[in-house]
Amino acid sequence: MARTVATTTTVDLEGLLSFVRPRHQMVLITSRRDGHPQSSPVTGGVDDEGRIVISTYPERAKTANARRQGEATVLVLSDRFNDAWVQLEGTCEVIDPPDSVEPLVDYYRSIAGEHPDWDEYRQAMRDQGKSLLRITPTRWSPIATGGFPPRLAD
Repeated sequence: MARTVATTTTVDLEGLLSFVRPRHQMVLITSRRDGHPQSSPVTGGVDDEGRIVISTYPERAKTANARRQGEATVLVLSDRFNDAWVQLEGTCEVIDPPDSVEPLVDYYRSIAGEHPDWDEYRQAMRDQGKSLLRITPTRWSPIATGGFPPRLAD
């Protein structure tokens, strides 16, 4: 059986966003106060301005870290393990309630499309006190796939 060769594809910002838009499984990495990484599996999307958007709660460690640091790293995964992935870094803003409600509508649309009852969704976001992280990509890796180095692929 032929071995799969690892690949890397360098992309510009539009290529990055095109890759990320259909993928919603992500790992958010922020820095703790002591500088060590804090990793959080999250669901995310891309808003109309090309920012990675992630729903969260104000009291979560990831939110406190993002608020303090103003930056974050996101590992975007494909649905299948060992399929294509990309890591991006960027500036991160935290939007808290009540200002987060309309951006959370955009977040939902970027992941799942239209909600059957937007008034109900907005009220749920207010009731839950949800916040939103918005990460503007400033640098990113090539889009990569796992596999063997070419010298071992035969």
